[in-house]
Amino acid sequence: MPSRTVLCKVITLILIALSLASCGGGLPEASVEPPLIASPSPTATVIPTAPAMDSPQLTSTALAARYGFPTDIDPTIRYLFYLHGRILEDQGLSAISPEYGEYQYQEILSVLESHGFAVISEQRPKNADGWEYAQRTTSQVTELLKAGVPAGSITVVGSSKGAAIATVVSDLVGNSDVNYVLLGSCHPTLIDDWKQGGLILSGNVLAIYDFADDEYSGSCEELFNLSDGKGLSRHDELVLQVGTGHGILYKPLPEWVLPTVQWANQEW
Repeated sequence: MPSRTVLCKVITLILIALSLASCGGGLPEASVEPPLIASPSPTATVIPTAPAMDSPQLTSTALAARYGFPTDIDPTIRYLFYLHGRILEDQGLSAISPEYGEYQYQEILSVLESHGFAVISEQRPKNADGWEYAQRTTSQVTELLKAGVPAGSITVVGSSKGAAIATVVSDLVGNSDVNYVLLGSCHPTLIDDWKQGGLILSGNVLAIYDFADDEYSGSCEELFNLSDGKGLSRHDELVLQVGTGHGILYKPLPEWVLPTVQWANQEW
């Protein structure tokens, strides 16, 4: 497992790459994230998605109360962490990209919750330290495991910057049965940084990105190959044909929600 110093360097490089959008180049993610649509596995069971949440939007305090880490852990239910994109750090809950529209954070949480998961999600502050949040999520996953939750009942879903954090969580947790879904990640530049830092994926990992998102995302295949036989179990990659690029991350579209649910339920 990479040292704290190496991983700090890796996550710093990731965050620098993800912040270049606001500087006018590179790998953006601050105010530009497109809509997501995934094609379910041909053999997967089709699960209907819930309608978008039409109730009043919750305040930050109400969201924290509803989706915070549970005080009482029930080993019989399934837990899903959702790590959001950076635009929520920059703009808050009302985040809107001029190119892709509103980041429908609460709707995403509501739809994921409607599939029977206990959803855990935290709104990160501006310029949140990725290493700190990777450690924080790792500690929470570990706490669930210690409380008797089966590793296969835990899924960590990350979106863009959240996916970069989830990738580090996968390395730190080091459990071959925990599930991960990486949305809009694995750009070749990030793969190079992770290789340099010696990062290794563990668990069951599904990568999802849109074919038109070559500026911000890419294939995780090289990282899968490097991690094979070192704690990485089931792994797959889904390339969406939506055409909206990185913007697929802004809405709870069934094209990415269904594969995520199927992966978490080990139906893929």
